[in-house]
Amino acid sequence: MSIETENKPNGEAENAPGNGADTPEENTNDVAREAAETSNADSEAAGDNTETADVEALTQALSETQQELDRHREAMLRMQAEVDNQRKRMAREMEKAHKFALERFMKDLLQVRDSLERGLEIDEASATVEGLREGKALTLKMLAKVMQDHGLEIVDPAGEAFNPEFHEAMTMVPSADHDDNTVIEVLQKGFKLNDRLIRPAMVVVSRRD
Repeated sequence: MSIETENKPNGEAENAPGNGADTPEENTNDVAREAAETSNADSEAAGDNTETADVEALTQALSETQQELDRHREAMLRMQAEVDNQRKRMAREMEKAHKFALERFMKDLLQVRDSLERGLEIDEASATVEGLREGKALTLKMLAKVMQDHGLEIVDPAGEAFNPEFHEAMTMVPSADHDDNTVIEVLQKGFKLNDRLIRPAMVVVSRRD
């Protein structure tokens, strides 16, 4: 008795389940997995590159900001030094101007002193009252000119309306010949230096009863 053996196609034998060969579905899954892994790797590489670029940009921006800050700090220090130097120069110039002004005043005042000394050298026995009076008047005139040249102004408000900013009322007297609050007598003249009051005039003021 003979046994017949069924011959199967070679393709069916190679692709039969359980013989260790990959199926089409498994091949597709492998390709998809490899593509996903490649994509993930590319994404990670791109992310690393982007992060590196961001860090470099921030570092560059920080460096530029620091440089700008250093420039502003140096400019501020230079400005402070210049202001300090200018303040010192102005202080020195003001001191020199003050000393020069005082020197000039003293130099002009020397002629008044010389005049007073000459007056004291006159022999009183031979001098006349009129001559002494003229000498004193001349000396006073010289002194008034020196004071005027240096900005000193006399406040002599006789006959003017009383002004409390420049006058100091010592007393008030009734007067029918003057308007109310009129200076009728100057007891002591006042003085202004460059329009600034340094001594008020002491006056007598009228009032109407």
